[in-house]
Amino acid sequence: MSKFIYLASQSPRRSQLLAQLGVRHELLLPGVEEDAEALEAVLPNEAPAAYVKRVTQLKLDTALQRLKRRGLPRAPVLCSDTTVALGRRIFGKPADALDAIRMLTELSDTTHRVLTAVALGTARKREQVVSESRVTFAAMSARQIQAYVATGEPMGKAGAYAVQGRAAALISHMSGSYSGIMGLPMFETAQLLQSFGFKI
Repeated sequence: MSKFIYLASQSPRRSQLLAQLGVRHELLLPGVEEDAEALEAVLPNEAPAAYVKRVTQLKLDTALQRLKRRGLPRAPVLCSDTTVALGRRIFGKPADALDAIRMLTELSDTTHRVLTAVALGTARKREQVVSESRVTFAAMSARQIQAYVATGEPMGKAGAYAVQGRAAALISHMSGSYSGIMGLPMFETAQLLQSFGFKI
């Protein structure tokens, strides 16, 4: 029984949320030779839930290979992926400021889904869960959107916003898992960890 897990994520928020659960973890990050962004490519006509599950499994496969290649002590590996969906349309990380403006303009005055998949696995066992939440943005003016994008916060975030950041002032309603919208649903993650023998 391992006393720690590996977190295969570059997100400081996921690391903070794991620490909040009291789980000791070490980062297992991609090397320069790995193209981590390529794993997040969307397949033609792929549904958001299928997409987030598939990408998370790919991340876990890659991280387990990385663990073996580096000859590190064995321990379960946790991976996660978050996507924003408006209907069947997937909003990933914006390519640039103009892309962020486009996304936020489309999300303005609408309710969208935030899907976060979490996978925990070893070479012999793996489990996965998906958390689904809903977020409603108030009607945002072009000036509000441009000012928010100018802060740089939307870059690197699915749907071009961070719920725990300045975007909170633009959100009129949320339902589901707040931590899931941030990128790691605490309830579901705790259940996964317990299934691997961790005490939460």
